[in-house]
Amino acid sequence: MSVLVISGTNTEIGKTVVTASIAALARARGRSVVVLKPAQTGVGPGEEGDAQAAVRLAGDGVAAVELARFPEPLAPATAARRAGMTPVTPKDVADAAAKLATEYDLVLVEGAGGLLVRLDSAGGTLADAARLLDAPVLVVAAPALGTLNSVQLTGEALRARGLTTQGVVIGCWPDAPGLAERCNVVELADMAGAPLLGAVPEGAGGLDSVRFRERARGWLAPELGGSWDAGVFAASVG
Repeated sequence: MSVLVISGTNTEIGKTVVTASIAALARARGRSVVVLKPAQTGVGPGEEGDAQAAVRLAGDGVAAVELARFPEPLAPATAARRAGMTPVTPKDVADAAAKLATEYDLVLVEGAGGLLVRLDSAGGTLADAARLLDAPVLVVAAPALGTLNSVQLTGEALRARGLTTQGVVIGCWPDAPGLAERCNVVELADMAGAPLLGAVPEGAGGLDSVRFRERARGWLAPELGGSWDAGVFAASVG
């Protein structure tokens, strides 16, 4: 693939760290990579946004592009309206990603929050951008209680739009998983209608770039460039 859209079931569940992991593994295979953040919210001028954080973790050779930045930590459409700024549309995202795909081997488009969070006043979403790009969508999910419903709803929304779910990655696997987390590992793929492709440990975003790159391979499945195995993982936590 040349473009991969990365969405989540919610906010603050590890999308940026998963994005950085994929970028690091692609770079290790010699691919040129760019992280595209359509709309960054809740970050001021000069502060590190998600795309820049992904590049910091993934290391040299990964580029960052941000289409818009809105100061308040809200959905992009709401944040743009309140700031009196022009929102980003799905076409803006698709056009930018398509152009970047002519310059880089892999374009990682990291959304804000969930799949259907509104980008603009017309109701455009990341799903609309993915459809314009005809790009697969990777779903990042939390492991805790309640995630199965969110993952199933996201999977159904993708299928209803004729989009391909690349798979599911757990974005913040705890050091000491409880009963809900351990049971959810077995069911996530079925709920998503797509394979479980990784589990990134909680706190991975706090690693320095060298250790992050060294460990990323063990967090993601071969489909994403790593060595992680869903069956082995499920057996180890069950």
